[in-house]
Amino acid sequence: MTFANPGYFLLLLPVVGYVIWYLLRNDRSEPDMQVSTTSMYASLPRSPLVWLRHLPFLLRVAGLVLLIIVLARPQSTHSWQRSEVEGIDIMMAVDISTSMLAEDLKPNRLEAAKQVAADFINGRPNDNIGLTIFAGQSFTQSPLTTDHAVLLNIFNSVSCDMVQKGTIMDGTAIGDGIANAVTRLKDSKAKSKVIILLTDGSNNRGTISPLTAAEIAKTFGIRVYTIGVGTNGTAPYPFQTYAGTVIYQNVPVEIDENTLQQIAQTADGQYYRATSNSKLKEVYEEIDKLEKTKLNVKDFSRKNEEFMPFALAAVLCILLELLLRLTILRRIP
Repeated sequence: MTFANPGYFLLLLPVVGYVIWYLLRNDRSEPDMQVSTTSMYASLPRSPLVWLRHLPFLLRVAGLVLLIIVLARPQSTHSWQRSEVEGIDIMMAVDISTSMLAEDLKPNRLEAAKQVAADFINGRPNDNIGLTIFAGQSFTQSPLTTDHAVLLNIFNSVSCDMVQKGTIMDGTAIGDGIANAVTRLKDSKAKSKVIILLTDGSNNRGTISPLTAAEIAKTFGIRVYTIGVGTNGTAPYPFQTYAGTVIYQNVPVEIDENTLQQIAQTADGQYYRATSNSKLKEVYEEIDKLEKTKLNVKDFSRKNEEFMPFALAAVLCILLELLLRLTILRRIP
């Protein structure tokens, strides 16, 4: 609730002064009728009217406060907005080769990528976002959708199990991953189309070279942002032993940064290197800033006068005060 004339609330100061005056005056008041002794009344029960003697004053103060609220003109506001959204279509291409199980990012590269990507998706409610996965081959896990709850459920189910169980070939088919994402974006009517490709290796599988795929993306006006994930040097990698235990060995980190840079340059994007969880988060935040959705918002509001209930309550308080003073709480002169 808002008030059209809030300055009238300054009138509450005299009301406060009036209350203070009443309290002080009541402490120093003399009895209306003096008698030589009150001992004969000591055993008599007190009338309920004694407890109500201050009620007219309270009703008068309440009436004054309500009248001041009426003068301040309370109003209720009904507002809404109409947004014209220009969405961005984004395909996320994520490497799920077994090397993504390396634990230089915590808990491992793939899980760290999923966590940060989920925050990215949640921060872009107006965009169509889809998901492509690739290892030695590439598949679309989710087409472009604005139903991000469903997309996140699919994203959370992504793992390297498909590769470990031999369902798809291990390796890194970067070109096929880009090409798969392009097929989902090429017919899009959005003014801005983006691929975010995340990998930890170099292209060693697939039928389409990464640079050819980047050229195809550029032809369809699709920008490609590439992210190389992994520390410099070596990274701890879990190996399953025949005894069922897991041992860790440091394996070399081999990211073809030159190819990833050329892909980004060809397709008007940028290349990023994420060597830690925090750095990976910074990368997605940077991409989020570069690819902002445009909103044209028109605000509408309507205000309704709400003084009537306060006015009726004020009149009721004043009438009740007069009624009590002239009847059951009438003072003897």
